[in-house]
Amino acid sequence: MPGGVVPAPMRVTPETVRDEHAWVRDRASVVVPRINEARERLATLFETDVGLVTREAYRREVDTVFADGEVAVNVAGCVALLRDLDIAGDYPGFVVDEVLGRELAATIAGGRPLSLLAEATFHFVDVHVSEDETADGSGAAGADDLDAALAAGFQTRLPGWEWREEESPFAVESGRDGSDPDD
Repeated sequence: MPGGVVPAPMRVTPETVRDEHAWVRDRASVVVPRINEARERLATLFETDVGLVTREAYRREVDTVFADGEVAVNVAGCVALLRDLDIAGDYPGFVVDEVLGRELAATIAGGRPLSLLAEATFHFVDVHVSEDETADGSGAAGADDLDAALAAGFQTRLPGWEWREEESPFAVESGRDGSDPDD
């Protein structure tokens, strides 16, 4: 490293995951309004109604995400990175916080197609969040992307969208036409 400074390695342990779970869960007062703002904007754009999210629903969903250890460790790692990420002059390194934000939103949302929707929604939310508006007040480059990622990921996976509430017309049930799919 230039100047002989070696940064301390980031270690993610079960305790780290528990701490990040508590931090994300406690973020309800910041994230839930962002979720609902995004849903209102998206509902207007797509001319649809979208259910609003409560703090309790958000906290339950945070618990669900962190209950899956493989997902929890990845979410915790992204959250920790974004919370501490700051870049001198910010703009020259803006790509890294955007990439981490997109990945965090996608990981929270789950598999395809939700992960892709969360990535797109991340950018939609991110343009409405500035570093000055983050509740932690750090002004760190990753702080606004962290809030946007949490809002995008959880808004995508939480109920309230009509198309998610209905049965998909594209689902194919095995044996629906009377044939045996194993023949």
